[in-house]
Amino acid sequence: MKRDKKAVFFDRDGTLIEDRHYLKDPDGVTLLAGAAECVRALREAGFLIVVVSNQSGVARGMMTEDDVRRVNERFCALMREAGAPVDGMYYCPHFPGGSVPAYAADCACRKPKTVMAEAAARDLGIDLCASYAVGDKAADMLFGANAGMKAGFLVLTGYGTDERGKIAGLPFAEEAASLAEVAEKIAEREARRG
Repeated sequence: MKRDKKAVFFDRDGTLIEDRHYLKDPDGVTLLAGAAECVRALREAGFLIVVVSNQSGVARGMMTEDDVRRVNERFCALMREAGAPVDGMYYCPHFPGGSVPAYAADCACRKPKTVMAEAAARDLGIDLCASYAVGDKAADMLFGANAGMKAGFLVLTGYGTDERGKIAGLPFAEEAASLAEVAEKIAEREARRG
């Protein structure tokens, strides 16, 4: 498949939905203010929307992969209902210090490693160099930088305010106060490029 599409890679918890700390109940999925509007604006600008999420609660024995899938299905349904469908969902269930042996691994897919980006690029025909990363943690920014994306935006929701010091000196990343500002900043960058 030709890789010529651009995408925005979003973290899930604390970025697009409220962070409920090891969320396993689909009824607990609540979209953050501006999530659907941001995704709609980016889709209208020609971006695919990909969600990439570390779900170490599986390795820690706090949830199952089925729980993660059910939460993701609910999230995707809410986004579709809001007119902001997601093109791809990827998650990592591993954690080196986990208590579930099958998942207690130092894997290649946990952000800031890039396997989830590479899988999405392969599956959806994405040019990672034309893409962006958005999240509320430094690991999300490093994920984008490691995957060769254009830029990353640390949104000051979820853990964003606490994590902002960790991206100081990382030229790839900049802060955004809200998801609306993320969409604006990406539009500005794309306009300068054109």
